[in-house]
Amino acid sequence: MKITVSTSVSAPIADVWTAYVTPEDIIQWNAASDDWHTTSSTVDLRPGGKFSSRMEAKDGSFGFDFEGTYTNVVDHQLIEYSFGDREAQIRFEELDGAVLVTVEFDAETENPVEMQREGWQAILNNFKRHVEGE
Repeated sequence: MKITVSTSVSAPIADVWTAYVTPEDIIQWNAASDDWHTTSSTVDLRPGGKFSSRMEAKDGSFGFDFEGTYTNVVDHQLIEYSFGDREAQIRFEELDGAVLVTVEFDAETENPVEMQREGWQAILNNFKRHVEGE
């Protein structure tokens, strides 16, 4: 099953793209809730390149590496990657002075679909706030 989340970011496409693929930016926005954070990030943005983000509970109780391999990259338009046996696609579309960022990913089977949708949407909402300087 595919899950889709999206947001509209009021910023130039180059700024939106850069914030999505730069480790220093990813560390600032990549969390689903205030009690989590990303402590490190690496990006090798090319087909076959790897990425990793270390996500941890701020109280130190739990952490994991979200990592995968890029399968397709079209600058300022599209990022596709695999992570484990799942895949995701991020589309960047310029619309009326903003950029629509749409993330579509394969659901996992351990958590309810709605919980997954809410978590990925929360991360995307943090991304929007980061890029827009809120």
